[in-house]
Amino acid sequence: MIEWLGAVEAVEIKVAIAALWLALVGLTAIGVDRVVPEGSELVRKVVHIGTGNIVLLAWWMNIPGWIGVSAGVFFAIVTLASYRFQLLPRIDNVGRKSFGTFFYAVSIAVLVGWFWGVNRPEFGVLGILVMTWGDGLAGLVGKRFGRHRYQLWGMEKSWEGSLTMAIVATLVSGIILSNVAVSTAQLITIAFTIGILSAVLEAFSNLGIDNLTVPILSAAIAYSLVSIL
Repeated sequence: MIEWLGAVEAVEIKVAIAALWLALVGLTAIGVDRVVPEGSELVRKVVHIGTGNIVLLAWWMNIPGWIGVSAGVFFAIVTLASYRFQLLPRIDNVGRKSFGTFFYAVSIAVLVGWFWGVNRPEFGVLGILVMTWGDGLAGLVGKRFGRHRYQLWGMEKSWEGSLTMAIVATLVSGIILSNVAVSTAQLITIAFTIGILSAVLEAFSNLGIDNLTVPILSAAIAYSLVSIL
């Protein structure tokens, strides 16, 4: 009984730390919104990158998978409500019709449920961080420095943003895979494969679907290639 209570208390502490991190992300976003004129895009990226990094805490602190899945499902429901009632206008307002925030939450729930369930959380972390950092920085670079434009499905993209996505996804994959028992050749091959794939998927991001396809396919391919190569 005492051991069980101790385990429950330990989980509560871990969840409290994760909640504190989310609170800091929220406060940072509020500060950016007040300081930066018309900084809604920057606010969105602060939230996008900041909340995604919570998966690192979940991994390092070994937070139970059901907590991550529950959190993902909860926020997916909140985002759906927000599309109807404008609960999160600064996050949802991207200048086009998009369900990216909803897909973001769903992908976290799916990846945590999948890879925590098979005791390979590093692959779930890989997929989420590829989305978190790759898509987040690609959007910022594309907005600020995108000079060479192209169009897909009526959406305007930039080669600068797509290149950023490929580079960041490759680096993130390489860093995470360095914690997996693979050879250097395997690590490089898988990381570059995910980098290229992520850039292609991000380019075809109609309705924000890349927030679902990029993380899930990146994690699935990494997991499969580690087993095959």
